[in-house]
Amino acid sequence: METGAPALVELKGVNKHFGDLHVLRDIDLTVRKGEVLVVIGPSGSGKSTLCRAINRLETIDDGEIRVDGRPLPAEGKDLARLRAEVGMVFQSFNLFAHKTVLDNVTLGPRKVRGTAKAAAEQEALALLDRVGVKNQARKMPAQLSGGQQQRVAIARALAMHPKVMLFDEPTSALDPEMVNEVLDAMVALAREGMTMIVVTHEMGFARKAADRVVFMADGQIVEEADPDTFFTAPRSDRAKDFLSKILVH
Repeated sequence: METGAPALVELKGVNKHFGDLHVLRDIDLTVRKGEVLVVIGPSGSGKSTLCRAINRLETIDDGEIRVDGRPLPAEGKDLARLRAEVGMVFQSFNLFAHKTVLDNVTLGPRKVRGTAKAAAEQEALALLDRVGVKNQARKMPAQLSGGQQQRVAIARALAMHPKVMLFDEPTSALDPEMVNEVLDAMVALAREGMTMIVVTHEMGFARKAADRVVFMADGQIVEEADPDTFFTAPRSDRAKDFLSKILVH
């Protein structure tokens, strides 16, 4: 990431409740263009809610979220446009089961952007090649492994030419031997300069690909630092405790 890059995603004073549960507490966060931000923390700390709020899959109670300088739209065409600019990859791959891999990747560009079928397919094949699953283009999702399906989901998000990519625990539903093939695709994206916000339990990815690590607990950002600093010298007791539990194995 170049220093002095413009802010692409900004959260100011963001709060969110689920009933009595205060899941996001006064979140202030800025992600710059080309930055890879990795969000880690214990279960229930608000990481996924934060991720989902950025493309308005979750509404917020107060505060402000801006993407590329514009406040998040509430609904309608503006919201659809925003979601095209903010790619999202979920735990479960969310592919359309009754459509081929190629159709899954071309659907957004054709429907939302009005891209011609031939052009959409040409780009989709290039993207599938980029994530290593071009040879699966004519298959149905059920014929693919979980790791292959998740790489198709990444290609599908990229097909919309997003300004930023959100990953909500993209490897947590995968068998261990499939995790690295997805992380490798994500590392490659990061190195190409894609702006990424990644909620993950994969500390190796955080160390290798993150520009900055944000540690959340109890709905708050407890600390943020570059990966070297965070993993070798965490400042807060919460982070030290968290790391001592996950880095011993």
